[in-house]
Amino acid sequence: MLNYSHEVENMCVVAKGPKHGPAPIPEEGKWVKAYQIGDISGLSHGIGWCAPQQGMCKLTLNVKEGVIEEALVETSGCSGMTHSAAMAAEILQGKTILEALNTDLVCDAINVAMREIFLQLVYGRTQTAFSEGGLPVGASLEDLGKGLRSQIGTIFATKSKGVRYLEMAEGYILSLGLDADDEVIGYKFVHLGKMMDMIKNGVNAQEAFEKNTNTYGRYADAVKYIDPRKE
Repeated sequence: MLNYSHEVENMCVVAKGPKHGPAPIPEEGKWVKAYQIGDISGLSHGIGWCAPQQGMCKLTLNVKEGVIEEALVETSGCSGMTHSAAMAAEILQGKTILEALNTDLVCDAINVAMREIFLQLVYGRTQTAFSEGGLPVGASLEDLGKGLRSQIGTIFATKSKGVRYLEMAEGYILSLGLDADDEVIGYKFVHLGKMMDMIKNGVNAQEAFEKNTNTYGRYADAVKYIDPRKE
């Protein structure tokens, strides 16, 4: 039973008027008026960071009728976050998005990512807002590509020595190709995910390395090549 203040108890009743409900939001190809957590569906992403900003998290959830059916947790920057990601992924699946929002996901960056993705989902700003039926469970793995590795960009640079590409979406950088002006025009890389898959399937390590090594840009036209981790 609600308790009312003396002032409110002595007020006369004024009719509320129209009861039109919430504005509809787009969800998996439908317009939905969301009254409760079970009304929310969609696949989306959220980005989070910790207070000292030492690391970040990209969180992908596939939600069906309010329940998290699929979770992809990608972290970068802090070594402890990798273990936090493992625990968070075990925690998330099977919870409602409201439960997950109010659960300690071990790492601040993951908690912030959960907050941001919650907003995407409940405001109808998901990746599947206008996709009829949404995406099947397992769809988040497409973000990783072959070899199921996060797409990483790790680049180091100094004013005195210039840039060093260390890892790109294509893979681990082996060498940089420079032109006559010492500017980067391409690079050689190895796709670690595909290489490890071949090794697991019995292919010799050196052969797997060579088959998954490739170049990008005008690498073949370079006049100088450097190892970004040594030179």
